[in-house]
Amino acid sequence: MLKPFSSFQDITSTRPDYDAVAGEYEALHAGLGERSRSRRRDTLVAWDGLQRRIDTWTSLSRLRFHQDTQNAAYVAERDLCDELSPKFQELSVDLKKRLLAPPLRAAAAESVNPHLFALWESDIASYDPRIQPQLVSEARLCAEFTALLAGARIEFNGREHQLNELNQYRTVGDRETRLAAEQARWGFFADNQSDLDRIFDDLVRVRHEMATTLGFANYIPLGYLRMQRVDYDQNDVERFRAEVRSQLVPLAMARREAQRERLGLEALFWWDEAVQSPGGGPKPAGDAAWIVDACRSAFAEIHPDLGQFMNMMADGGFLDLSPRPGKAGGGFCTAFPEYGVPYVFANFSDTATDVRVFLHEMGHAFQCWSARDAEMSELVWPTFEAAEIHSMGLEFLAYPQIDRLMGDGAEQYRREHLEGALLFIPYGVAVDHFQHEVYANPTATAAGRHKMWRKMEETYTPWRRYGPLEHPAMGGFWQIQRHIYASPFYYIDYTLAQTCALQFWARCREDRAGTIDAYVNLCRRGGRAAFQTLVSGAGLVSPFAPGCLENVTAQARAAL
Repeated sequence: MLKPFSSFQDITSTRPDYDAVAGEYEALHAGLGERSRSRRRDTLVAWDGLQRRIDTWTSLSRLRFHQDTQNAAYVAERDLCDELSPKFQELSVDLKKRLLAPPLRAAAAESVNPHLFALWESDIASYDPRIQPQLVSEARLCAEFTALLAGARIEFNGREHQLNELNQYRTVGDRETRLAAEQARWGFFADNQSDLDRIFDDLVRVRHEMATTLGFANYIPLGYLRMQRVDYDQNDVERFRAEVRSQLVPLAMARREAQRERLGLEALFWWDEAVQSPGGGPKPAGDAAWIVDACRSAFAEIHPDLGQFMNMMADGGFLDLSPRPGKAGGGFCTAFPEYGVPYVFANFSDTATDVRVFLHEMGHAFQCWSARDAEMSELVWPTFEAAEIHSMGLEFLAYPQIDRLMGDGAEQYRREHLEGALLFIPYGVAVDHFQHEVYANPTATAAGRHKMWRKMEETYTPWRRYGPLEHPAMGGFWQIQRHIYASPFYYIDYTLAQTCALQFWARCREDRAGTIDAYVNLCRRGGRAAFQTLVSGAGLVSPFAPGCLENVTAQARAAL
């Protein structure tokens, strides 16, 4: 049973004691040895409750650190979380091993979704107690990177800015202001290059040590296992990247050339790319509080369940959207499994990106809420590439409601969002390809990795020019991408999901009601199946199917 709540203030969690948790696992093992089918089922329910309790504490600890990276108590709790998580993982993996072995496997099959077996096999293959020290080091290095970026204080335009706050200048009409803002941004990365290089070098080393300890040649296969990719492999991803190179890179180059002509520029530089019209980019019709209030009615128009969910999130205080000193950058959705409720974290910057990010993270949150009654907590969320369909899908399904949020800039927002979806995919696969190169060559120097990134840009974003921006020009652009540090091999998931989300957009143009029903049903299904099964169940074509990218981009090209 999920715990009741009325607001975020009701979400509490007691710090788990390792010895007590280990004792609970001993009791679980004893319960699995019972002959009674009902007793074994009760044991699985008890295990799920224990996992929900630990995961709720973990989510709260990490959320609070992101909300204030300078709070010593939050830092200490996150450090403890980083230390205990691998130990709890060991206890969980040991139980999964027993459930997958005879005779319990046959018994578990009577009451467990078979997809869980595939997920557990990935968890078992990607963990061993010998890599606990590396897991702790990895978590702390990622936290150091987060704190480094959160601590940025950049003087620009007469006041101090955090990194995220500089995004507001990316779409202003004045070109010199855009360039100056980017010089200020990349000056921070140049000033901190030694720390950025050191942190990533240590992360690559630690991850390579994990892989070799577990018997892998490098981190790549271990990375796939940690992402729980159970129905496709590296070869499928390579074929997808090849299709992006053949189908989307030429289209993206043509769109960038059209943009250059539209802006009346002799050359298009990085600080111009976010501007699609001479007057600059559109802005939301109000601030963060206004966007939240407008989304109440907007979401209700899309689907009644979504409207009710929006009210619950806003009234309950499950949204943290505005930047402040010490707050980590970026945006994400987390959840508290004991209560079955999600939480959205973001940093608005008074740009159209605020609307896109809010729709994106609320898509994640709505899916989590819709599947909260899953029989086990591991089935609430799907694997990452499937989860991104819900977030990116809502960005497109909300097109008719954009008028409420963007006012007179609504049509410009829709056009730029659609074009941005196409332009993003080449960049997304560049990030993925780069990471494969990095982990296939773990002894490369920092300078060598910067050269690798320049090669990726030449392959997937050949139009990109940096001019006087020295740090990205020498191959350092990738260091602004948090996923490369903290979530290796995640980024391809965005591109796979974008391919599926574009299919929702195309279908909506002909059958909006039916498409929304398919989307809501996909959200309700949660993680009860693997990626390609979820995709086909929603009437979508797998990104790995021949011609999928060609068909969906052709429709987008025609619309543009």
